[in-house]
Amino acid sequence: MGPAEHRAADPAQRARGHPGAGRTGPPGAREDESTTTTSGRGAEAFHKGVQALAQYIQREGGGVPGRAHVEHLPDGTTHRPGVWLANQRQRRDRLDTGQLEALAALGVEWATS
Repeated sequence: MGPAEHRAADPAQRARGHPGAGRTGPPGAREDESTTTTSGRGAEAFHKGVQALAQYIQREGGGVPGRAHVEHLPDGTTHRPGVWLANQRQRRDRLDTGQLEALAALGVEWATS
């Protein structure tokens, strides 16, 4: 969250580092419905999740990682692909076609329906 967002945030939210600080509207509402995660930080996060899930599937021969599993990526970062996958499933109505196809290519069954 940048400095401008901190100035606009409610002081209590700012103190907690609340990710929705400074937003208006109901919780979970998107500011711009036409925005997808095909560019920017959201796309990078999605790519990291796909990379971590693919690495897990390749090493383990398939399956779904548990929520507590931590995957160590080649760039030195860590990722929790089980948590990420559960979050993608909850948000699947907001995933674009390319993202659903990427998940389906990894064998994620709910991404094909």
